[in-house]
Amino acid sequence: MVMTPLPLYPILSVGGEGMMERALKEVGLKKAGAGQLAAAKLSVAELERLLSAEFPEMFHPASGWVIEAVWHRGSVVRKRFDAQSLRPGGTIAGTTTMAIADFAIYIAVLASIGWVPLTVTTNLNINFLKKPAPRDLLAEARLIKLGKRLAVGEIDIRSEGDDDLVAHATATYSIPPQTVK
Repeated sequence: MVMTPLPLYPILSVGGEGMMERALKEVGLKKAGAGQLAAAKLSVAELERLLSAEFPEMFHPASGWVIEAVWHRGSVVRKRFDAQSLRPGGTIAGTTTMAIADFAIYIAVLASIGWVPLTVTTNLNINFLKKPAPRDLLAEARLIKLGKRLAVGEIDIRSEGDDDLVAHATATYSIPPQTVK
């Protein structure tokens, strides 16, 4: 029997069933007990609790920000559609698209290193590829380098229900030194 090596992170695609479940199925794993994908240091529930406490003005039930899935070196997040994010011409504003890219990579970093809220963006580069549809945006972040002081990743952004990318971003995050108390 030929064994296919597993990816470091699942390649996700947008669809009706949960993105993580679909991704795990694509690589031949089951969600519960698979044990073959590296686990995140923080779960979705832990991240939601910590973000709500640390950033209550940004992360709350009415904000539209949703963490769909996390794993070591990756995340999938959602920005629920809000008509206030539309710009003339009926497209979602570029600032909203940049914000979901930044949020996705921040969640991927925190899920991978643990709770270090002072981890900050040092660079974000985005290419807008297609006019996003006026519906939820989904972003999949994958860390391509995770060091002690820097994390570098890429983010694919899609409109819900569409396989084509609306934007692709790369980002670098600075991780503050951990002090021993």
